[in-house]
Amino acid sequence: MTRQIFLDTETTGLSPESGDRIIEIGCVEMVNRRLTGRHLHHYFNPERPNHEDAVRIHGLTDEFLADKPLFASLADEIVEYCRGAEVIIHNASFDIGFLDAELKRLGKGKFRDHVAGVIDSLVMAREMFPGKSNSLDALCRRLEVDNTHRTLHGALMDAELLAEVYINMTRGQDALLMDADAGEGDGVGALEAAAIDFSAFDLPVLGPSAEEAEAFEKALQDLDKAAGGQAVWRKLEGVV
Repeated sequence: MTRQIFLDTETTGLSPESGDRIIEIGCVEMVNRRLTGRHLHHYFNPERPNHEDAVRIHGLTDEFLADKPLFASLADEIVEYCRGAEVIIHNASFDIGFLDAELKRLGKGKFRDHVAGVIDSLVMAREMFPGKSNSLDALCRRLEVDNTHRTLHGALMDAELLAEVYINMTRGQDALLMDADAGEGDGVGALEAAAIDFSAFDLPVLGPSAEEAEAFEKALQDLDKAAGGQAVWRKLEGVV
């Protein structure tokens, strides 16, 4: 089973080293390339003011966040939700930097300590589409993912869009997944059961009718005439 989590965060600013904090996290689960609908989504009181530029991006005001829980109260839930999964993040270094800072404050190590691995979808996109814009909005347009409802950044909404973008970017893996699924459960037995032994059937051999044989012979004569008596079919009649 392949369990993947698409993750996004919104923050008070750009620098966890300067004390900026996570104010929203959104996660979307996918198992064997099928979205499960099991999401994780929380807002947090960052215990500090938002930067004005950040508010213009995500729209989460200090007043809105004032009564939200602290990250510390939900850290264990977040870690357990992501534990053992492969986590896909767009521009992963940004979000990982903030997650590491939050977990470090709580003595819980680094985010990567708890997950199977991290995939940066921005790096993937740059390899697939070199020299082009590879923002989430640009990828949505390029891969025909509807993002018309995205007027502001939101962690859960962006994680959902990222899931659709990633599925489209890696669509060739569907065939590999089908092969892997076929190898599970009954394994070779399932493949053997799917095979049909035609020797068990009494299949009749139907010859041409007199009219069909006459029409076929006429066609051969015309073909042989057009070939100047050199039609290969005529030469093979005495061989086969």
